[in-house]
This record gives sequence, C-alpha cells and structure tokens, in this order.
Amino acid sequence: MATTTTTVGRNGEGEQKRREKGGFKTMPFILGNDICDRFATAGFGANLITYLTKQLHLPLVEASNLLTNFGGTSSLTTILGALAADSFAGRFWTIIAGSVFYQLGMLGLVLTVLYLSLLCTAFGAGGLRPCVVMFGTDQFDHVLGEQQQKQVTAEAAKAVAERKRRYFNLYFFMMGVAALLALTVVVYIQDNVGWGWGFGIPAIAMFVSIVVFVIGYPLYVMLKPGGSPFTRLAQVAAAAFKKRNVVVPEDTGMLYQDKDLDVLISTNGRLLHTNQLTFLDRAAIVTPGDISASGQPDLWRLSTVHRVEELKSIVRMLPIWSAGIMLATIESHNGTFIIIQAQTMDRHITRHFEIPPATMSIFGTAAFLVSLALYDRAFVPLARRVTGLQSGITYFQRMGIGLAIHILGVATAALVETKRRDAAVDHGLLDNPAAVIPLSVFWLVPQFAVHGIAGAFSSVGHMEFLYDQAPESMRSTAAALFWLASSFGNYLGTVLVTVVQRTTRARGNDWLQDNINRGRIDNYYWLVTCLMVLNLGYYLICFRFYTMKPLEMADEQDDRDGECELSTLQKNDTGAGGVV
Repeated sequence: MATTTTTVGRNGEGEQKRREKGGFKTMPFILGNDICDRFATAGFGANLITYLTKQLHLPLVEASNLLTNFGGTSSLTTILGALAADSFAGRFWTIIAGSVFYQLGMLGLVLTVLYLSLLCTAFGAGGLRPCVVMFGTDQFDHVLGEQQQKQVTAEAAKAVAERKRRYFNLYFFMMGVAALLALTVVVYIQDNVGWGWGFGIPAIAMFVSIVVFVIGYPLYVMLKPGGSPFTRLAQVAAAAFKKRNVVVPEDTGMLYQDKDLDVLISTNGRLLHTNQLTFLDRAAIVTPGDISASGQPDLWRLSTVHRVEELKSIVRMLPIWSAGIMLATIESHNGTFIIIQAQTMDRHITRHFEIPPATMSIFGTAAFLVSLALYDRAFVPLARRVTGLQSGITYFQRMGIGLAIHILGVATAALVETKRRDAAVDHGLLDNPAAVIPLSVFWLVPQFAVHGIAGAFSSVGHMEFLYDQAPESMRSTAAALFWLASSFGNYLGTVLVTVVQRTTRARGNDWLQDNINRGRIDNYYWLVTCLMVLNLGYYLICFRFYTMKPLEMADEQDDRDGECELSTLQKNDTGAGGVV
C-alpha cells in the first residue's frame, strides 16, 4: 500500500506572498480562538442534562435523547460548513460565520429560549468544527513552497508531515485544557451561583474567541476554495454512469488528464490512478462530444483522472471512517447517564464542599491531556525504536489501540454501576432515587480515565487518518466526516436508548427509567461493550483491505520545464501504514 505526500510546482508570485504568512506565528491566534471557543462550548454543554432534568423537569430518557439529537444535529451541520468553506467562502469566513451563530445561540440560552438557542448553536458548530483544525494545518502547507518553488523533496514533505502531526496533538491538548477549565469553573457556577451566569460566562468567552481570531487576520495563509467538492463528486459519478457500457482501456495512460483544469484542487500534487473501483474510470474515457470545439470538457460527461481518484479516495475511506460512529455513541452518554449516576452518590471532597456531578468529566479530560503529553514525550520515542517510524506508530494503529481501550472503559462503567446499584439495595434505597447512596462518587473516576486515555489514541488517530487520506481540496470535508461520524453516533445513541427502553419495558424490566436505582444501566453498558467488540473486529477487517491514496511527487533529478516524474512514497516512510 502506497502513501501520500508531496507536491509539484506552484505559482512563484503567489508563493512569495505566502512566505510572509502562516507557520507557528499564527498559532497564538488560532489556538487562542480555539481555547476560548472550546471553553465556551464545553461550559455550554457539560451540564445541560442537569439543566433539563432539574430546572425544566424533563424525564431522563427524554432529556438524554434531546441532547443526543442536539449533538447529532450539531455534527450533521458540519457538512454545510464544509461545503461553504471548500466551495466559495473559504475556511476563515466560514469560521467567522459559525462563531457568530454560536454566539447568538449562547445568548439565547441566557434568555431561556431553549430550542432557538440549540438551533443557532447547531448551525454555529457546523461552521466551526470542519474548518478550525484544518485552517491550522493550512498554515503549514506554505512551508513546502519555501523549500523549492518547482520541486519539493521527500525529506521536506516528511518534515511538514511531522509538524502537522505535532499540531494535531497540540490542538487536541489545548482543547482539553479549555474543557478542563470549563468543567470546573463554569459547572461550579451553574450549580452554586445560577444558570444566568453559568451560561453568560461561556457567551462572553465565545465573543473573546471571535476577537482573538480576527486580530490574526494579516498573518493567515488563506487557501482559495477549489469549487464545490460535492459537485465534482457528482460529476464523476454521473459521467461514469453515462458511460457504463464503455470498455475501460487496458492502458490507463489513455484516460483523460488536464493539469490546468485541476490546478486549484491539486496544489500539493495530483492523485495517481489506482486499480480499485474501476467502474469509475469510465468517467475519464474520452468519447465523441465530451470536449467542445474550444477544448473545454463537459464535466458532466468527462472527468480527469485526478477527479475520479478524489471520489475513489472518499469511497475507500468510508469503511474505516464508519468505525468511529460507535465512539460517538459511547461519548454521547458520558454527558447524560454518568452525570445522573453521580447525582446519587456521595460527592463530598471535604465536609462542606461537594464536587458538582458534571465536573466529574474533568477526570476524563485530565487523563486525555496527560496521555497526549506522554504520547509525544514518551510513547513515540519508545515506539520509534521498535518500528523505525518517525511517528512511532501509524494512525491506523493509533485508532485501533484507542478502540480497544474504549472497550475496557465501557466494561468498567458496567462494573461500577453494578456496585452503585448493589449499594442502593444494601441500604434500602432502591425506591428512593433522590437519596444519596453512601458510595463515593470517585468510583466513577476509572471509567472516565480509561475513556480519556482511549480518546488520546482514537480521536486523534481518526482525525489524522481523515486529513491524510482525504483529497487535498476536500480537507474541510474530511473534518466534516469526523464530525459526521459524531452525528451518526449521537443519533445511534438516541435509537439505541429508545429501542432498549421500549424492549425492556415491554418485558417488565425497564433498564432505563427515571429511578436509576430500579433501572439496569449496567446491562445497557454491557450491551454497548459487546457492540464495541464487534466494532473493533469490523475496523480490523476494514484496515486489512484498505489501500492508501497515491500522490505524485517530484523527482529531484528532473527539473525540465517544471515537470515532475510521478512516483509514490511507501507507507513506512511517513508512518501512515503498518499493521494494527
């Protein structure tokens, strides 16, 4: 399986301007924006289950489903944000628009306009999530151009890939720090001061994030949108279908190529032809009527090899991408059922101070942060000695390890819930859900910690995979796929909860009820554990048959006319491959 990286020549004048922008000097503004943004969103959502059940008096399952549906919708709107960013608006202006919508949503919640607020924040998330992390990676792409204006060495490309890997770790680390702050300060204010201030402070933080981001405007590298990626994908599919009866030539060199047509969507190099999904190759077969007298192709009848391979890349990614859906299903209930469990347990740290239930999430966040720090400082150097890879392990391995650890996290949750429920039975509290069970809330810490460690592997590995394997012009779309998995996972969580409740209630043993002492949340966790085991097996099978995207790279020995020989860089050179 061959991998990705490097580029061919770029416009020299445009490159000269970009040299003065981008790089690490933009990070204080981008990460400063992200910190304020994450602080705001974590403070906004961390304690919503308490607000819905205690303030608005919604039943547990209804409140849980409302939040998972909201999470699903927020992630689903990322497709709209990605479409706008990659098609016409660019990532910078899409981030600004998303921030404004999110700001309006937070202000709406301060004024207790619940559903309008959730709608605005969902659209705001659609603009932010697919663009922010990818906008940060845009700031490093210009480094390749600084190496050589006509050619880029494999070593230069590897150096940039390493910077981006470190950027992903730094990005998720800073997001964790912001979430940690929100889960302590904001949640405490919501529980002990009032919901007005509890929602008002995140709204202020969101406003600050917009200001910080705008200040860095002169320093940013802002790549031009390459046109709607969804339109190009549709054009390839339509052209292939129209030519479904045409025979694909054995010589793939006869397939249509047009460097000028693809220039805006292949600045880092064109995709090479692959032998998978050959039905789509028909879109690149030239037939009478495909090209006008002026030499312009009818894109609904004829596509270049690069555009055909864009669609192939997306299709090949989908099976591994879909393995992340179950992760979102797990996480969707970390903010609902576990908080309700914590409300029934002894939360005293000192005689007069109780930890807020939603603040228990800090242990997962703290474990996530520590794991990210140790990953670069300790794990990668050790793994590098064994594998010889610059990244220590591949993002495939990283994601697989995370999936396995998540299984342990859910199993731990099931065991702890069994202990909590047994304590309620032993103390005669089975029918008194409002009573405090004499069991320390810190029994919940292990499951949070295990999920935090798992997230440092699975979430970052998932994002790295999507970024690296997505076509260059679809990077926002790749980030949208990350959040789309979250969307489907949240919706799956709603379906799973609804099906489990109706099925068990019909049998007279309701697992998920408002009185969780009578319920059997532990059985629900065991069910999810089994589903996660199946999901890991599915992921391993998908990896076994996955083919990396091949990208043209410069042959340093040939600089004639700025053209480049086409070759591929093997997987082990970039640390993108290997076996799980």
